[in-house]
Amino acid sequence: MGLFSFFSKDKKETLDKGLAKTKESVFSKITRAVVGKSKVDDEVLDNLEEALLASDVGVETTLRIIERIEKRVADDKYMNTDELNGILKQEIIDLLAENNTDFLQDTNEEGKPYVIMVVGVNGVGKTTTIGKLAYQFKQAGKSVYLGAADTFRAAAVEQLCIWGERVNVPVIKQKMGADPASVAFDTISSAKANNADVVIIDTAGRLHNKVNLMHELSKIKNVMQKVIPTAPHEVLLVLDGSTGQNAFEQAKQFTKATQITALAITKLDGTAKGGVVIGISDQFKIPVKYIGLGEKMEDLQLFDKTAFVQSLLG
Repeated sequence: MGLFSFFSKDKKETLDKGLAKTKESVFSKITRAVVGKSKVDDEVLDNLEEALLASDVGVETTLRIIERIEKRVADDKYMNTDELNGILKQEIIDLLAENNTDFLQDTNEEGKPYVIMVVGVNGVGKTTTIGKLAYQFKQAGKSVYLGAADTFRAAAVEQLCIWGERVNVPVIKQKMGADPASVAFDTISSAKANNADVVIIDTAGRLHNKVNLMHELSKIKNVMQKVIPTAPHEVLLVLDGSTGQNAFEQAKQFTKATQITALAITKLDGTAKGGVVIGISDQFKIPVKYIGLGEKMEDLQLFDKTAFVQSLLG
């Protein structure tokens, strides 16, 4: 059984509720795009393009989706608007599939622990995502260690410690301003000595100086590898889905600073722009692994592209 097999992929009610605002926005626009039309024509496609852009799918990804649908329309001269929604769903699912959004690689082949390094700017829900991940691992009977390597913000360390107490997992920390790499080293060393299953390392999210960020993240990785040569097994970038194009910019900056292997997109329940999930995955060719759909511990879900698209487009 894989490390992440306990994540439910069928929490349809939570998914539907979390995507309600986006669904209402997009679906209503698509409905208006085809009302009174007996076939898919240029006007329908223009309106569909507008609906996708309004949900923050992004310009390049929207154009790619429209081009695919135009090809399907050209191949089938008699396509009607009733078929459009089904085709739209399938094209988006196919697009997401190209970015390898099914996660099976969830083990450290050399043994324990599995190490996740979490990056992202302040305010995107990074610490909350770490806490929810720790909770769900703990619920599945896994032992978890958290590392407070964002040593430049007292609030970040304090918040992680609160989550550690809430979830009942140890948090390794040092004094304010300590070397983040030293915290990561201590965390992984302690976790390995205690045969823990999972280590989650929080890191500072300062983007004002990308060179410093790159240097710091590289140093943390190098120190981790002194304890576990293959660590980190996952570099998870957390993005706030409600910030739309700002999330694209953050993804751009972080992918330049370090190799990102997976995305967690949070706060999708609070926005009508959930299409950002599709756009970011497509633009950066990085798979979305988790989506945040609410405040509850269970509201962090393992991303299922088919369920997501079905929920989004009704």
